[in-house]
Amino acid sequence: MTLPNKLMLADQIYEFVRAADCYPNVSIAYQILLTVHVTVASAERSFSKLKLLKNYMRTTMSQERLNGLAICCIEKDVLDNIDLDTIINDFASRNARRSRFS
Repeated sequence: MTLPNKLMLADQIYEFVRAADCYPNVSIAYQILLTVHVTVASAERSFSKLKLLKNYMRTTMSQERLNGLAICCIEKDVLDNIDLDTIINDFASRNARRSRFS
């Protein structure tokens, strides 16, 4: 059994190979092939964001702060769920400098 001579998309070829049930290793290879691009694109997006941040901020900040900003940018969905007012108030109450004027 061979593939048809017509033009087929990758997912159509995968379905054909699964239906034929005579190429088990090809079926597994196509399954890996179809999922690798998604994971690579995600990593490339993260590195792209880091590269943009580094180019823009490299001269004015330390490596530790740059890493923190990169994590905030990459994990934006987690950052959106954080209540910033609570964090700001907590930070302000811990770092309040009290001056007494006589």
